[in-house]
Amino acid sequence: MQLASVRAVVTGGVSGLGLAVARHLVAQGGKVALFDLNDEKGAAAVAELGEANARYFNTNVTDEAQVDANVGAAQAFLGGLNACINCAGILGSNRVLGKTGPMPLAQFQGTVMVNLVGSFNVAKACADRMQHNAAGDDGERGVIVNTASVAAYEGQIGQAAYSASKAGVIGMTLPMARELARFGIRVMTIAPGVFWTPMVDGMPEDVQKSLAATIPFPSRLGKPEEFAELVACILTTGYLNGETIRLDGATRLAPK
Repeated sequence: MQLASVRAVVTGGVSGLGLAVARHLVAQGGKVALFDLNDEKGAAAVAELGEANARYFNTNVTDEAQVDANVGAAQAFLGGLNACINCAGILGSNRVLGKTGPMPLAQFQGTVMVNLVGSFNVAKACADRMQHNAAGDDGERGVIVNTASVAAYEGQIGQAAYSASKAGVIGMTLPMARELARFGIRVMTIAPGVFWTPMVDGMPEDVQKSLAATIPFPSRLGKPEEFAELVACILTTGYLNGETIRLDGATRLAPK
């Protein structure tokens, strides 16, 4: 797949990693449909990327009917659909047994719904359209890239819900890739470490520095642009399939 031919749905596309992906793809000649819930940031992103290159769709990734309708509308705007980049997610930090009592089940369920079920929901709606594409090189018809986290491997105290949701994303990567192979659709996952995102920007400077100090090399937080570059590499490298790639500067999370 050439980046100029990419027609992508990008969830979480109006900020952080998703917006970085959208910027990179548009800069290379691609077109993007931005799925998110922040109308103000959505308008700003479209203004930056250009109305001919990007369109914002207010989308709750856990709503099956809405996602299906918006994927269809996105395909019409894009003039096709051959890539799905799932970046939407929430942190959902809370201890199993906190100071005020056990974690409410609704919080655990909510985190899993957005991070895992939401990723699956968008991926399957996009795959349903991609299966009808004309086959390209090696018979490829589309690529799905999901976002997990290194917390799926080394979840910290307070990350039970988040880690479980991201581990689920990793767990569905290979079986989805195997199933969708007959349609020529590849499925990959990226597990980023600690990246500069709006969530990190809101942390105190001393906390940011302590996070950077835990990363072996380079000893800094990841740049959203680096995440976008890896997405682009996955899209253009046809033999990458069914795998999760850690993008983390060799960091391994401590218990807390």
